[in-house]
Amino acid sequence: MKRRLTITTEPIDESALLANREMSAGMGAVICFLGVVRGIEDDERISAIEYESFERMVEHQFDLLFGEMERRWPIESVRLVHRIGVVKVNEPSLWVELVAPHRTEAFAACQWLIDEMKRVVPIWKKPLR
Repeated sequence: MKRRLTITTEPIDESALLANREMSAGMGAVICFLGVVRGIEDDERISAIEYESFERMVEHQFDLLFGEMERRWPIESVRLVHRIGVVKVNEPSLWVELVAPHRTEAFAACQWLIDEMKRVVPIWKKPLR
């Protein structure tokens, strides 16, 4: 399985990411997920979220997650981009792409990856009012 993890302070350029997709002829599903900052956090209005991370541990945890995902589903590739720093409301903070032979495993793997990421990857968020 091809893996690409990017942790960045730069805005996520979804069109550039889509333009650089690689996939073999046997693949029939591409799942793209874009997570954006909501304007409400804990029932209060916010202007942005500040994300912080422990980057070496983030890389380690994603490596473990990608390995588990590879064991569970026939995913050809995964690309994940997570912003750190200040991300304003309605701007993307997370972009995930999974390429697989069929939609069932692609959707399942994407949902699992995001759920597990939130559970074990050391990226913390602080709402800014």
